Amino acid sequence: MAMSKTDAFTQAGKTAVLQNIHGTVQFLQRFPPFNQMENAHLAYLVEQCQLRFYASGESIIKPADGAVEHFYIVKQGQVVGERPHSARRGTETTFEITAGECFPLAALLGERATRTEHLAAEDTFCLQLNKPAFIKLFALSTVFRDFALRGVSSLLDLVNQQVQRQAVETLGTQYSLNTRLGDLAMRHPVTCEASLPLRDAVRLMHEQQVGSIVIVDDLKAPQGIFTLRDLRQAVADAATDFGAGIERYMIPRPFHLSPEASAFDAAVAMTERHIAHVCLVKDQRLCGVVSERDLFSLQRVDLVHLARTIRHASRLEQLIALRGEISALVERMLAHGASSTQITQLITLLNDHTVCRVIELVLQERGDPGVPFSWLCFGSEGRREQTLHTDQDNGIVFEARDAAHAAEIRGKLLPLAHQINLALAQCGFSLCTGNVMASNPELCLSRLEWARRFAGFIREASPENLLNSSIYFDLRTVWGDDSACAQLRRSVLEQVADNSLFQRMLAQNALRQRPPVGRFRDFVLTRQGSDKAPTLDLKVQGLTPFVDGARLLALANGIDTGNTLERLRQLVAQEVIDAQDGAAYEEAYHFIQQTRMQQHQAQARQHLPYSNRIDPAELNHLDRRILRESLRQAQRLQASLSLRYQL
Repeated sequence: MAMSKTDAFTQAGKTAVLQNIHGTVQFLQRFPPFNQMENAHLAYLVEQCQLRFYASGESIIKPADGAVEHFYIVKQGQVVGERPHSARRGTETTFEITAGECFPLAALLGERATRTEHLAAEDTFCLQLNKPAFIKLFALSTVFRDFALRGVSSLLDLVNQQVQRQAVETLGTQYSLNTRLGDLAMRHPVTCEASLPLRDAVRLMHEQQVGSIVIVDDLKAPQGIFTLRDLRQAVADAATDFGAGIERYMIPRPFHLSPEASAFDAAVAMTERHIAHVCLVKDQRLCGVVSERDLFSLQRVDLVHLARTIRHASRLEQLIALRGEISALVERMLAHGASSTQITQLITLLNDHTVCRVIELVLQERGDPGVPFSWLCFGSEGRREQTLHTDQDNGIVFEARDAAHAAEIRGKLLPLAHQINLALAQCGFSLCTGNVMASNPELCLSRLEWARRFAGFIREASPENLLNSSIYFDLRTVWGDDSACAQLRRSVLEQVADNSLFQRMLAQNALRQRPPVGRFRDFVLTRQGSDKAPTLDLKVQGLTPFVDGARLLALANGIDTGNTLERLRQLVAQEVIDAQDGAAYEEAYHFIQQTRMQQHQAQARQHLPYSNRIDPAELNHLDRRILRESLRQAQRLQASLSLRYQL
């Protein structure tokens, strides 16, 4: 029987509708969180949506509309968020939304009006879902619900999950840097009382085949630890009384962590403290011991062993050769889900050990100058944020009676500093092109000379000299006594807190590097040198706004820490920064730093020189989207500084 024209028309319409639904599903499956949703839930979303068109400049939703009644997904075009500028006339763009992105989740979940007007930046098509359908989808799909509740941070989780999945496929979950210490300590710790004779304690260690014994009190709280290393020292000492109680020979107040801490936490502690065992304590009771061997069981005979090898290197050539092992360790950590903070912390630790050993080897070769001094570091090393691509920013501080005495000491230390700088360059720490090195007479100073120099920075600040002096405010001691450096930091905090003009100049300095995101396009890119494609600088344009902003606010609010993320956390704790803003800044900083380190590793594998410049087009869609959002967070931090200091 032939189909009538009406039936044919109806069938064609149904086919067109089905094709349109299928095409929309395929479109959404390119973007998170829709690419992880169940097919039935995604189909429901598409079936309930209407396609809406908005001409360039047209308002989609605004605060005056009242409580939000629709959820939107950009299908084509671009949407910008505009709100009145608090300090100036007109409006400011607070965000940009492109294809595959959605809005306004916070207002919908809060059942309130949006705080920002959403405008079509160009001719734009949006999928519009009404509130009842949004609520049903929210209840149906766990993936969608988690994304809606957690916002942009979910995107970062997706990236980390992808990296972790790749690692698991390669080596299995036992390789995770985040393995709980409680899962590593598979046997009960061997313990004894403080009065147990040393001989009996050693016999117990031998019987149980362990490398340590923990001395506990009646409540099982650890009082001390005795290890095979301590036994070697006891045997070597002819005065050792093996019949005496072990409390005489134990290491008192042993370092401990929670069983919830990670394997990485233990590895860092062992590296920093030169220990081979970490006690696990819960509710003040000993519940386990993790040894260096336990970490090695994770197939990671790396951090602790590498640090020990560096600290005991007998020749400079050994330190030079070990730089390749540090690079390989970073490669493995990146490939297996380590965060950028973990990696920069690790690199800084190993770099600190290298610097200390270089100084010790040079002193052995040249002889003790007879003058106590401390080796300072500035910039990224001072903030503990180093990557493999680093140069030297260092100085020397010493005590002197007066200017003449300081000049005399400087004459003894400068040749030593010059040799140390050259040796560090051989170990992979490039010589500073700006001569910010201890061999520079202007950076080999007595404590009083340093104090006068910092006072000059603050008292006579200008936009020009702040560009060159800001890294000095991130100082810390790498080798030697820290008391002089600690006094300098305290003095700086006191002076900055009382100098609003200097703070304002620091704020101007913090605004000089604008994040490369434009109002009506994804990224603002430039060509550099002989580059074929335009790029952006992840360090200068991405990380520097966070570093400079956090430094300014920390100095202005008496926060004595140099690390950028720690500064942000303390600013949140002091309610200088809103907690949600602080979390967003931290996530953005993490992602930009991670992207930068991944690029450095790729360049190292291809034997290319390190570069911080990147073409976003070479990133996958998810990474590109998060990079854009991360750079917008840098814009938001700068906007808050501009408002705070009326710039």
